[in-house]
Amino acid sequence: MPKNIFIAAAWPYANGSLHLGHVAGLIGADIIARYFRLHGDEVLYVSGSDCHGTPIAVEAEKQGVHPSIIADKYHEEFRETLIDGLNFSYDNYTRTTTENHKKVVQDLFLKLHDKGYIYTKTENLPYCPNCRRFLPDRYIEGTCPKCDFNNARGDQCDNCGNLLNPIDIIKPRCKTCGNEPEWRDSEHFFLKFSPFAKELKKRAEKLGDGWRVNAKNFTIQLLEQGFNDRAITRDIEWGIEIPLPGYETKRIYVWFEAVCGYLSASIEHSNDINEPDKWKNFWQNKKAIHYYVHGKDNIPFHTIIWPSILLGAGDLHLPDIIVSSEYLTLEHKQFSKSRHWMISLPGFLAGFDADTLRYYLVVCGPENSDADFSWTDYASKVNNEMIGNFGNLVNRVLSQVKNNFSEKLVKPKKFEQEDKVLLDLAESTFVTVGVAIREAHFRDGIREIFKLVDATNKYLNDSAPWKKIKENRDDAERALFVGTQIIKCLAILIEPYLPLSSDKILTMLNLKKNELTWQYPELADIAVGEIVPLYKRIEPEQVDNERRKLGK
Repeated sequence: MPKNIFIAAAWPYANGSLHLGHVAGLIGADIIARYFRLHGDEVLYVSGSDCHGTPIAVEAEKQGVHPSIIADKYHEEFRETLIDGLNFSYDNYTRTTTENHKKVVQDLFLKLHDKGYIYTKTENLPYCPNCRRFLPDRYIEGTCPKCDFNNARGDQCDNCGNLLNPIDIIKPRCKTCGNEPEWRDSEHFFLKFSPFAKELKKRAEKLGDGWRVNAKNFTIQLLEQGFNDRAITRDIEWGIEIPLPGYETKRIYVWFEAVCGYLSASIEHSNDINEPDKWKNFWQNKKAIHYYVHGKDNIPFHTIIWPSILLGAGDLHLPDIIVSSEYLTLEHKQFSKSRHWMISLPGFLAGFDADTLRYYLVVCGPENSDADFSWTDYASKVNNEMIGNFGNLVNRVLSQVKNNFSEKLVKPKKFEQEDKVLLDLAESTFVTVGVAIREAHFRDGIREIFKLVDATNKYLNDSAPWKKIKENRDDAERALFVGTQIIKCLAILIEPYLPLSSDKILTMLNLKKNELTWQYPELADIAVGEIVPLYKRIEPEQVDNERRKLGK
């Protein structure tokens, strides 16, 4: 029976172009969505641009424009690069500035407030007399009290991942002017966590085997230390208004508001397809399965904060599987926009194939440990593995079929033992790869696929149909049929990982994508159409040019 699969991918801040480090942790969401669709399940895959909060406000101040100008610009760029460029197959990619999102956030705020989970408290907050304003979290920088990192923000330390409060920062400074702030009282709304702590810890321990290890361990550690109530409003102008009188100068803060986007995007999608209650199949269904895919810096937002909001609201499905990647570095240095040490996603896609990036970020990405992007290693993986191994297999088999069996390959009446062994391996690969994707072991899945590629190359080297074509045409046709059947299998198996490559192979085999399912395809006569290369070789001068751009 088909399952209801909800996939939530983290929402990037719309304050600048995405770089490879941003998307390294998002690839998995699309792999999961594409797999479950092929499997015949009902999928809802959502994300969007985080258009509120201080990162956008800070960038807007730098450029002397309204924050909406920045948000609009990068939201459109994100849509172009993620959907058109990387081929992320969202069911809904939206933004946090819609009226629908505003209503969902305010409704959740009021529901939690009415139940006593949100309360007001006056706190001592940083105020910059030079800039004449209270400083929201990301306008404060200083030394982290947990790990001594010098550039911690007022809300979180990027080095150790801990959530912080501005008052905890050592030697705080205003991000705008660099002056030390003074402290003044301001009333704000706080979200309680203590009512949910036991349930959250129980869930982390019980469901944690289905989570990435970093998520399970970090969540349990934070809850055992005691996760303090946190202010969910700020003294800012850019954001969603508090739906209560007397707080017109304050806004609901982004870390409360943005995670509500998973629910608001689901409701928006239901309205867009004229099925206004369809979101309930995913959010009010205990049998649904919810995947949350993001970087490790977002772990507490998805394992503590958002689940607390959901528990407080009641009757809404909580996260089931947490897929939190580690960090990606660039040539062994942290990505940095300010130091111009980055590869922007638009820039990369302007010169290189999207599927090669998808492949590299799975095979060499930060799935379970920090990883590094190297131009030299990237070129090697593309040229040797994607072209030399996989692309060459597709090209040499289909070229032989096209040149010698232009009408069609006829299914053999009998298969030899070595044929059956390879065909059985292909059939079992659907099972092993499916399990790997369901468990978010993406690298293991693609390795299983390439084991099939290796086995097929060995089979063809041993059977050598291009030599037999003049000696024993039937034997050659049988071997090429088996090779082409494996290529048909590969077109399905790689679709979650390499959708453009899959499309190219299907077109060469005269097959329609919408007719495919996640299962071993039946043995049938095969006709081959026009053959095209899957990838372009990356030349040494291209690598040298990209490294020069980094100053290397």
